[in-house]
Formats: sequence, structure tokens, C-alpha cells
Amino acid sequence: MPSTFEIGEIDSPRRAVMVRAAAAVGGLILLPAVAAPAVTGALPSPDSAGGMSLVQALARRRSVRRYGTQPLALAAASQLLWAAQGTTAAGGRRTAPSAGALYPLEIHLLAQRVEGLAAGAHRYLPARHALQISNTEVTASILQQAAHGQQAVSAAAAVVVITAVEVRSASKYGARAGRYVAFEAGAAAQNLALQAVALGLGAVVIGGFDDAAVARALDLPPGELPVVLMPIGVPA
Repeated sequence: MPSTFEIGEIDSPRRAVMVRAAAAVGGLILLPAVAAPAVTGALPSPDSAGGMSLVQALARRRSVRRYGTQPLALAAASQLLWAAQGTTAAGGRRTAPSAGALYPLEIHLLAQRVEGLAAGAHRYLPARHALQISNTEVTASILQQAAHGQQAVSAAAAVVVITAVEVRSASKYGARAGRYVAFEAGAAAQNLALQAVALGLGAVVIGGFDDAAVARALDLPPGELPVVLMPIGVPA
């Protein structure tokens, strides 16, 4: 069953009602208690036709950890976010597969050098193809510390963070939910990596980090945990 709403798109009174309703039926849906700041704005429309062939992108994909100082174009950031979790059909179906169409993944963009975008952490809203500011205080150096000092994090123009609300999947799949969430995060990360190649960008998948420190840096609500960090930028 596809999700019918996105985190941050519900006002506080309605959220409270929905949380109580979920609790009454055994907590089938987790709605992390996040504030609802204004949406940063709609992103440029993603390109769903043309571009580099899949075969070429697969052949050229490499883990890139060194980046130049060039900023990331907003259109490129839009395309990357869409590749990870953008909607592709009516009913909210997305670019990456999800067990039971429950979509436990959330996507965050830590902008360091992104044209037309304020520095800081932004949450991606797939249903609107828009960003919502979540933390203007966090910097790439803070996230680098959480990633045990890995320099790629602070050198990148932006870092995409894939997080998960596992209870969305557990409501149907129980103890196997963790396995499905990990699979889905891998699919989203591969989408991102291939899209980066097609845009002439470099990216790397980072799984070594302090979970709690990343969660604090992004101001994640309870029940939402970081799974993958992906620094992205123009290869040096």
C-alpha cells in the first residue's frame, strides 16, 4: 500500500490526531514528530528522457572521493534526488523498488555548494518534488566528524543522506523489515551513483559513521535512522 503523505507535509494538529489513530491500531504507521517549516521551493523538473545510456553509466561508475570546488547546479541536485526516490507514476510509485510499496526511506540533502540553495540540511519531499529546510546549522565539517573524519564528506558539494523509518515496513513484514529496508537503501544508492555518472559527477557510498551523531546533525526525529551517506561533486 503506497504511503499517502510525506513527513513535514502535515500540520501539527492533524499529525497529533493521526499519531493517536496509529497508536490505537497498534502503531502501524510511524509519523516522526518533526516540525513543519516552510517548503524551500519546488525543484526544477527532472529529466525522464534521454541522457547517457544505462550501459555506459554502469561501465563508468566508480567510487569517487576527491572533488573539485565547483558548485552543484540546482538542476543536477534535482535530478539526483529524483533518481533516488522520485515519483514516477500516479499513486506515488517511485524510482527505487519498495517492499509492499511502503517506502520506509527518507532522503536528505546537505547542501554545501549548491547553486540557488541555502547551505544546510534539507529534506526531500517526493510527492511535491521539493525540498524543506530541516537544519540550517549543520555543516559538512560536522557531518565529516560523524563519519569518523572521512574527507570526502566535507570536500563534496553536497551529501545525500539516506535514512529509514523501519516501522513503516515492519507494520507488514515484522522482523524481516530490516532486511527489506537495507535492500531498498542499496537500490536508491545505486540509482544515485548511476545518475551522478550520467551528470558527469562523482559519488561514493559511505556506511561507516556514528549513527547517533548523524541523527543529531540532521535533527532526525525518533524512529528515523541514517543508513547511507553519499558525498557528491565534480571529480577533482
